[in-house]
Amino acid sequence: MEIRFTKLHGNGNDFVLIDEMEGTVIPDEMKGGFAALYCDRRFGIGADGVLFISPSEKADVKMRLFQQDESEAEMCGNGIRCLAKYAFDAGLATGTCTVETLAGVMPVSMGYDEDGEFWATIQMVDPAFARSAIPAVGEGEYKEEIDGFTVYAANTGVPHAVIFVDDVAAIDVPAAAPRIRHHPSFPKGANVNFVQVTGEDGIRVRTFERGVEGETESCGTGATASAVVAHRLGRVGAGVHVETNGGPLVIECGETTTMQGPAVTVFSGVIEG
Repeated sequence: MEIRFTKLHGNGNDFVLIDEMEGTVIPDEMKGGFAALYCDRRFGIGADGVLFISPSEKADVKMRLFQQDESEAEMCGNGIRCLAKYAFDAGLATGTCTVETLAGVMPVSMGYDEDGEFWATIQMVDPAFARSAIPAVGEGEYKEEIDGFTVYAANTGVPHAVIFVDDVAAIDVPAAAPRIRHHPSFPKGANVNFVQVTGEDGIRVRTFERGVEGETESCGTGATASAVVAHRLGRVGAGVHVETNGGPLVIECGETTTMQGPAVTVFSGVIEG
């Protein structure tokens, strides 16, 4: 059996994509195990997650994301841009499309700029700040002291903890993040973002991702959560330029929340089994 795949990344947040538009390639009960096997960077292809694109009854295409720990994520900002690029290049979508995710249907606009670089703008789900919607234990909006950090939280498709620090480079993310990611106030866990405000419209973010269980080069929903929390607290304006280890994103915090960023195809291949 041959399984065709495409490797893509959004600001270094990388994915293996499996096209199931013509039918199931990996049975649902095997998708988690497939992700665990092929996300491995030494014994597999290497990726932060595996994307599956398939037909949708409520949108132009459907996206599912399985992670290294075999879990299925509700949404992924960088992943949806990668999936949009694949759909655009394969002729499955034009300049606009809609993508069904577990977090809802996301409108996407996309295309290549004059330099030949692919960019996509995603209309994200409305950010949720109530604890019941994150989800988190308790009532009202989330603000807790955990291990010496003041932690805020929001759901931007998946739950995110947001911590403001003076210098993100000085944070030992692998040591500090897991205690927040697994804190009992987050019944489904949370991604953890350390955020440095760099100006009136700028932040720098490092993210520890649930499911990957490590720091990634970039996280689209994490950048969105960091921007909307920073804006809500009056620390930045409505148009936020986000610097991640892997590259830039632009988050607009208005009546709708949008994320703009690039996506790159790395290579395509065949798994022979």
